[in-house]
Amino acid sequence: MIGGFLRKMARKALARPLYKKFARFEAACMTPQATQESLLRGILAYHADTGFGNDHGFSHIQTVADYRRQVPVAPYERLDPYIRRVMAGDTKALLADPQVLMFALTSGTTAARKHIPITQQYVDDYRRSWNLWGLKALKQHKHVFLKPIMQLAGDADEYRTEAGIPCGNLSGFTAQVQKRIMRWMYVVPPASGKLKDSQTRTYVALRMGLRKPLGMLMSANPSTLVNLARFMDREKESLIRDIHDGTLNPKLDMPAEIRAILSRKLKPKQARAKALEAFANESGNLYPKDAWPADKLLIGCWTGGSVRPYLRQLSSFYGDAPIRDLGLLASEGRMSIPVEDGTPSGVLDVTTHFFDFIPEGEIDRPSPTALGAHEIEVGKHYYIVMTTKAGLYRYHISDLVRVTGFFHNTPTIEFLGKGSRFANLTGEKLSEYHVTQSVDRLVQTIPQPLTAYALAPCWDETQPYYGLFLESQDAKEPALLRRFLTALDLALGDNNIEYEAKRSSSRLGPVRAHVLPSGFWANWDRERVAKTGGSPEQYKHPCLIGDVAFAQSVLLPSKAAA
Repeated sequence: MIGGFLRKMARKALARPLYKKFARFEAACMTPQATQESLLRGILAYHADTGFGNDHGFSHIQTVADYRRQVPVAPYERLDPYIRRVMAGDTKALLADPQVLMFALTSGTTAARKHIPITQQYVDDYRRSWNLWGLKALKQHKHVFLKPIMQLAGDADEYRTEAGIPCGNLSGFTAQVQKRIMRWMYVVPPASGKLKDSQTRTYVALRMGLRKPLGMLMSANPSTLVNLARFMDREKESLIRDIHDGTLNPKLDMPAEIRAILSRKLKPKQARAKALEAFANESGNLYPKDAWPADKLLIGCWTGGSVRPYLRQLSSFYGDAPIRDLGLLASEGRMSIPVEDGTPSGVLDVTTHFFDFIPEGEIDRPSPTALGAHEIEVGKHYYIVMTTKAGLYRYHISDLVRVTGFFHNTPTIEFLGKGSRFANLTGEKLSEYHVTQSVDRLVQTIPQPLTAYALAPCWDETQPYYGLFLESQDAKEPALLRRFLTALDLALGDNNIEYEAKRSSSRLGPVRAHVLPSGFWANWDRERVAKTGGSPEQYKHPCLIGDVAFAQSVLLPSKAAA
């Protein structure tokens, strides 16, 4: 009784300042145009006397229209020369801030990793937006308040620039700078981010997290959660033994200093070990739903775009635990704040960044239409373009979004996919969104398993076509697979009239399946992350691979399934 009363009082005391922050956010959402224009003026005035600001006439910009004329939409490559100067110690090349705390390395999903400057302003905004996300989540799920949180993080200091500035994983950095009152709630110590081997890092996360019931489990990509669950089952005997004895598997490859940091937090938990062992003995498996009851757990992860094949697998491992999307966020910054469970849609964060929206069909034009947050329309697709306080100006991040509605007068948006992911054999301009939308619709009625997959163009002199590349365990029922392929071909035509036209004229052949060995996609993703130096936790598996060379590199006659 006393514990419940104290918890309730603590929740009220901690939530009170957050409610005030959310009230201010709601007020800003009532007037998105004024909020955005005021924010832009502040950003340009603050950074006017920088190298980039002088080169682009920031001091002469009076209106949003002026800004759009002075600074065209562009990708990272425009900023690269300025960022390299900042990396060498010339902060004023891009920023008026006195210090760059670190460079966040992007996930490497679409290209080589980029260096995103992280300033104190960035950290303050990042914290505030997470607080707003957490407030809405905890208000709906009061039972997880002050309960342990498992969040996987990487290495915040992989290497240093020539000026000695750390470069690494943003989640690792934010874990290090958490306020003490929050840090004790996180079960995985920041030191684990220094572990280079992904399996060792996963084992440590489970070893620390399995000691007690969790309230929240957070990882951007649900594929990480699927792998976590499978790893738990595979290593259950060792994990249970470590929990019982208060040890850390001596076979794990890790530096002695990290092992010492982790071991100090471990004590024998014999009752907990026996409970986990009972679950494992009863069913032969040990999954997260056994260790952390679904009715007491909240999962935070992405739910939109290309992650849905993994999202569909979560219930098998985590039961019916509620899932709340983390929002559209990247190393470059947060773009949306979800306020409800079970949807990838979130409120555009108009208080942190200035946004332009480019209609989907205009992104390749020399002078595309640019719309403000107050001008975009429900149901339409746009590329979202960011201007931030930390040196990104009309930055084309290649994220395609759909407007799903409004929160007060501010749009809510859903991530559809990376716009750079498209294929074009004969003029069909098939996008990853077309693929994921079609597949997601079909799996609701056709029970074709798809653990992981990708559609890719296949060149054939007689009639080119798209191949569905899936693994052998998902191709055990040929009749079901043929039915799915037929339906997928029709669905792609429904979602893309150019695809339908090319199919009707026989310029494209029907979708065929190509079967890959079990585990192919996990290995391919791992190699791709290693090649780009990206973060496994943020990496997004592509559901459309536009390069014809992919099919040529993996296709063998014996792999054709249908």
